[in-house]
Amino acid sequence: MKHLDALVVHFADDDLFEKVRLILVDSRHARCEFLKLNRRVDPAKQLRHKLAGKNFDVVVVSFSQEDRRAAASLFGLDKFDTPTLICAKDVESERLLEFLDLGVDDFVLAPLNREDMLLRIRRMTQKREPREKFIEKSREKLGLLKIVGKNPSFVREVEKLPKIAKCDACVLITGETGTGKEVIARAAHYLSSRAQKPFVPINCGAIPHDLIENELFGHEKGAFTGAMDSQRGLIQEANHGTLFLDVIDSLPLMSQVKLLRFLQDKEYRPLGSVKTQKADVRIIAASNHNLDELVENEKLRFDLYYRLNVIQVVLPPLRERRDDVSLLAAHFLEKYASEFKKRIDSIEPDALLMLQRNTWRGNIRELENVIERAVLLCEGDTITIFDLKLADTQTGKYDETLRTAKAKVVAEFEKAYIKSVLKIHRGNITQAANAAGKNRRAFFELIRKYRINVERSNP
Repeated sequence: MKHLDALVVHFADDDLFEKVRLILVDSRHARCEFLKLNRRVDPAKQLRHKLAGKNFDVVVVSFSQEDRRAAASLFGLDKFDTPTLICAKDVESERLLEFLDLGVDDFVLAPLNREDMLLRIRRMTQKREPREKFIEKSREKLGLLKIVGKNPSFVREVEKLPKIAKCDACVLITGETGTGKEVIARAAHYLSSRAQKPFVPINCGAIPHDLIENELFGHEKGAFTGAMDSQRGLIQEANHGTLFLDVIDSLPLMSQVKLLRFLQDKEYRPLGSVKTQKADVRIIAASNHNLDELVENEKLRFDLYYRLNVIQVVLPPLRERRDDVSLLAAHFLEKYASEFKKRIDSIEPDALLMLQRNTWRGNIRELENVIERAVLLCEGDTITIFDLKLADTQTGKYDETLRTAKAKVVAEFEKAYIKSVLKIHRGNITQAANAAGKNRRAFFELIRKYRINVERSNP
């Protein structure tokens, strides 16, 4: 790292500030100036005064929970272009995401790691293109184009992506099988400054336990019987990029220990080697299990869970976002009609009702498979109920008349729609009715019909 001019902003001479000071000063990579903020004076005013007429390469702000609001005022009231890193102690990661909206480039949590912090500063201070242009280019590669859905609970999670992409913190994605965890992980990678580097996915559950460490860390020649040559591990393959660890809960406990050491020190040792190696890798992990229960049952180390769960994305199952089924079905129809060169441009209403009524145990992945098969079977320009092969209909569970099934789907849609529009307008019935194109009286009758609690729509 080249010599940097750094401004270290802090509220107290505590152990966190001392650690920040030692990392920057003792590493001999930075010439530091310090600004200790007076809590009785506007923090933004003090920062503006310090920055006036000076060109710092990076601003590092350290604070703990008691000074979180004061620290936020630094950025909410005073915008500046200097790359900024915040170092926080005892602050929830969800609260720190708010700082990314205010212009902060990245954050690290105590206890601080020297190598990790310096790597982040180096990346922040490299030449960066305008964020709007960067996001547009990333969207063209992959980005958010493959993320389809308007359901509020799903959108809330997707809206975290630009913030996640902006920082280097570990991410934990949870959700049932087939909910799109790898799609979200890829989007986070391609929206980030690591987009030009590798995205390396690994399904930890698909690799035998005795081979997982070799896959992650690699080995030296002669490390074990049959090791005729040295081999790089996936961590080294993902250097400067992103390593996506799917089904993270299937890692053996000993491998969890070694992964934790890598997360802490950014160092690892290949099998059979006496030397440690370094790698600059962003870790995104995923699981389809309740990880709190796995920690309680000692199948997942708490310290590893703590390290991975800096930012969490929780993807809802498809049965909880039925309003997105038609959007997803249209997306997959366009994809496979183009791939198989078939002129199919629509799904008939009755077929769409069947899709919306299905339970979708396999979630989005199952829906995609159903649409792919339907495109192959379809002989006209519209997918019909006869082109669909649904698990529930095959087992006899879908035994209602079309009229009954249609009424249930409509009722479920109306209820979900009304709850969504109320939440968007924070429980204001008049505004929600206007948005829905209904008069207030008729809209209120629907609220009563479905026994919707309006107060819960105003968090």
